[in-house]
Amino acid sequence: MFAFLTGLQSLLNALGVTIVLPIIIFFMALILGAKPGKAFRAGVTIGIAFVGINLVIGLMWGALSGVAQAMVTNWKITRDVVDVGWPSAAAIAFGTDVGLWVIPLALLVNVVFLLFRLTKTLDVDVWNYWHFAFVGSMVYAVSNNLIYGLLAAAISVALALFLADWTAKAVQDFYKLPGISFPHLTSAPGVPFAIVTNWIIDRIPGVRDWKADPDTIQKRFGVFGEPVILGLVIGLILGILGFYNAGDALTVIVKVLGVGINLAAVMLLLPRMVQILMEGLIPVSETARDFMKKRASDREIYIGLDSAILIGHPASISAALVLVPIAILLSIILPGNHVILFADLAVIPFVVAMMAPLMKGNIFRMIVAGTLELGVGFYIATNMAPLFTAAAQNAGFKMPEGAAMITSIGDGFLWPQFVFSRVVQYLGVFGLAVLAVLLAAAMFFYLKNPTAWEVAAGAPKVSKK
Repeated sequence: MFAFLTGLQSLLNALGVTIVLPIIIFFMALILGAKPGKAFRAGVTIGIAFVGINLVIGLMWGALSGVAQAMVTNWKITRDVVDVGWPSAAAIAFGTDVGLWVIPLALLVNVVFLLFRLTKTLDVDVWNYWHFAFVGSMVYAVSNNLIYGLLAAAISVALALFLADWTAKAVQDFYKLPGISFPHLTSAPGVPFAIVTNWIIDRIPGVRDWKADPDTIQKRFGVFGEPVILGLVIGLILGILGFYNAGDALTVIVKVLGVGINLAAVMLLLPRMVQILMEGLIPVSETARDFMKKRASDREIYIGLDSAILIGHPASISAALVLVPIAILLSIILPGNHVILFADLAVIPFVVAMMAPLMKGNIFRMIVAGTLELGVGFYIATNMAPLFTAAAQNAGFKMPEGAAMITSIGDGFLWPQFVFSRVVQYLGVFGLAVLAVLLAAAMFFYLKNPTAWEVAAGAPKVSKK
């Protein structure tokens, strides 16, 4: 069994999401009753779309990483906890003893929940099971107990399925993604911050009436409010902040314009890639709906995917780009913070993506909620850095030169990992039991009155059937 799991994990890591997900979609569509040709085309189309999405995200990653490194140098920021980026976090999560078991464990939990009608989400995004492995790895690091780590990973799967179901109607309506949900533990944890921020802003006269969604901005500013121009302007501002002293005038101009054009390209290309993705997903979603109608007419099934397909929305990407300098500023001014950001700034769009439906795309509100989440995240990351580093050592991760400890925005900043690890640290297995009971209670009340919960997460008040 050990050799099989090791081989499976190595195979998945080697193939990557752009190959694994199309294969899963192909076989899933066949099982649901799609014709082989239709299933094959859907899988290939989805694979192509993810290739495109990853290329555009890579473009954004390169632009933001360069700007971040320049800002850190310019502002002479030094900290003892280094952001190594989510790819490193994923490698660490899959490289621990917990990570070895997480794929069959997550599939088992998902299947059991589907059979007992505890979830509507079929999470086919196997690559992103690393988030569950990361939770389990943090618990393993703090408890030195593999069973505790596996139990924590299993409960985190249930948490992700619950958050996916709860937010599905809002996400489907806002992003126009029928039959899709997002059991993604980088994006879904932001929803509570959005709820709190909305509640506060709705009680501030004047501010609560500010409309800052992309359509309103475009109507008010004309061509200068279009997503591509917004990306260009934000990119130019970021480029100036990073490269104002990069050399002679020509060097500065070239670097600043490069950042502007790259981020304008991201604003245009990401939505196009998502359109291609939907060409493959919609037939599969329709097949799943027909399958369930024949066998259980009262039941829906959502296809759980990577929230990468959400970040191309103008509201998400605009809010995220504004949050980049805010995040670097927070790393300077927050007392007691030990984290310096660098590699993971391109993950900020994932952090805020699921805030958009609740806030109706209001970029101002998303920036406020994102600032709140990142501010809390710095303290979580500072607190969790020793565990993160211990898990990295357990996985054989090579530490960056000069780094005392490491973290990442992708999972190192987020509350589920913090809550799970600290509860186990202080309460042991009883802490896991408490978390399981609290999650079961939340699921019970959600299933008792799903419409009210879904509206609270941003769904239309009259649910679309």
